[in-house]
Amino acid sequence: MAEAIAHHDEHRDDEGSKLGIWLFIFTELLFFGGLFITYAVYRHGNQQAFHLAGEQLDVTIGTINTVILLISSMTIAMATTAIQKKNKRATLALIWITLLLALVFLVNKYFEWSAKIDHGIWPGSPLLEELGRGDTLFFGLYYFMTGLHALHIIIGMVLIAVILVRVKKDRLGHDNFQLLENGGLYWHLVDLIWIFLFPLFYLIA
Repeated sequence: MAEAIAHHDEHRDDEGSKLGIWLFIFTELLFFGGLFITYAVYRHGNQQAFHLAGEQLDVTIGTINTVILLISSMTIAMATTAIQKKNKRATLALIWITLLLALVFLVNKYFEWSAKIDHGIWPGSPLLEELGRGDTLFFGLYYFMTGLHALHIIIGMVLIAVILVRVKKDRLGHDNFQLLENGGLYWHLVDLIWIFLFPLFYLIA
């Protein structure tokens, strides 16, 4: 049995997995970069409408969610450091905190979306049709881009949950923490995307 485990470890390609996650991050940045360019083009043609529509978003919730994601990026990075130092308890605690912060982010986003829907603002709603093309474009991009980001949050939570289980069962430790490191890189990507989304929709006048 020990020989089988040793044989498996010999064929673990940590460098290959790290290259894979960096390639994935690069493609995601290209994809969201295209969305950011689309936003910029539409905003240039509908500046007044985008400005007025943006004032209807809750800057406080957006700011809180930004702080939440920044802290969660810190905790997942600290978890990687903790596991390298063979501190399993701290690693598990930091991963749990990351998951909790991610959940709080989604709950905040749920209430934010719900408030807009209650006020009749959603893609294709009669109210948006009355307001005009600029508002329709703004909120269409808002729901699509923040919704896509929320999907990335959910995927990240699933990945981090898998990592949590593996750490708990000692299947991931100080000598094979690549999955945790890659999960952290993915989570930093989620954070970076929001750092761009937040000012685009909430702050730029």
